[in-house]
Amino acid sequence: MHTDLSPRRDNALGEYLRARRAQLAPDRAGVSAVGHRRVPGLRREEVARLAGVSTDYYTRLEQGRERNPSPQLLQAVARALGLDGDAAEHLASLAAPPAPQRRRAREEAMPALRQLVAALPTPALVVGRTLDVLALNPHAAALYRGFAQVDNLVRMTFLDKAARSFHQDWEAAARAAVSSLRSAAGRDRHDLRLAVLVGELSLHSHDFRVLWARHDVHSKSAGTKSLHHPEAGDLELAYETLTLNSDPDQQLVVYQAVPGSPSAERLALLQAPTGPAG
Repeated sequence: MHTDLSPRRDNALGEYLRARRAQLAPDRAGVSAVGHRRVPGLRREEVARLAGVSTDYYTRLEQGRERNPSPQLLQAVARALGLDGDAAEHLASLAAPPAPQRRRAREEAMPALRQLVAALPTPALVVGRTLDVLALNPHAAALYRGFAQVDNLVRMTFLDKAARSFHQDWEAAARAAVSSLRSAAGRDRHDLRLAVLVGELSLHSHDFRVLWARHDVHSKSAGTKSLHHPEAGDLELAYETLTLNSDPDQQLVVYQAVPGSPSAERLALLQAPTGPAG
């Protein structure tokens, strides 16, 4: 393993390790917490011991002075920190050599994909790598009607006051949005669009700053959302998130209600051209 004595300026790996270490309680890691602890979570030497490496080596890893950790070492650290599959994959992506910086073209949904979304009989949208809304059908536009703009799902969650009532569990929605954005950061740490968005959200939202500092990473491709629409009322919608083979940075998100359920009836009224009955 090659070691460089100077810390890396871009030490995303070290930031991630410190954040995860700080959030892991000693008792959860099987570590006896004896005496006064000056830092929350685990100490460096405790993580090193759990991972089976020297404290010096783990310290170099956190400081960005160890540039080429082996996959086996990263797996051991992931186990020591109790990382799940998504988080362990994120750890590996941060440890990989940075990809060459490239100018990204403006993200756009392909015409055929727009046609598909428009033809779906239920709310559907296409989102880009930083959760920009690239396309949505009229049903999705009606679903998000209470928002000032339907432009970026993370910005809408944190900066549009409508989000607090729209998401019945706003805290869970906020955590999920930030976790998805963290995943994007791990895939391309030099993404200018991501940097601008994170800067904007950090400037205007304390809640975003707190969640961003946690470095949580979790991808969820399916589930249920409890929403409250200002016109249709409460909606319980299942969602599926599909990654596109033609462009892995883009995802198709489709919402559905259980047929015959009150949510299905309300969604049908919402999707009617005249809107829900008053």
